[in-house]
Amino acid sequence: MAVDDSCGAPVQEATPADYDTRGQVVLAGKVTGADGPVGGAFVRLLDGGGDFTGEVVSSADGDFRFYAAPGEWTVRALHRTGNGEASVTAEGPGLHQLAISVG
Repeated sequence: MAVDDSCGAPVQEATPADYDTRGQVVLAGKVTGADGPVGGAFVRLLDGGGDFTGEVVSSADGDFRFYAAPGEWTVRALHRTGNGEASVTAEGPGLHQLAISVG
């Protein structure tokens, strides 16, 4: 597994709709801007209370993925072109897709 040296997280890749979550909560999606996918965005996972729980860097195609517990989550993308966020309630295992627009 390749690791992104800027934050120590696994290199991000697209998560297909039929992704086998192996019974886990998976929060995945894409960061986009006015010109399409946004790579190199810092994508942060915040719990229901707004506390930081993890961070990855979006792939060149804007993809990101987190493994989480059931609950309420906010995913925030920070990029030099702007910031954006999306919220999700993950009541149980499965793939929960998010789209984040920055700019």
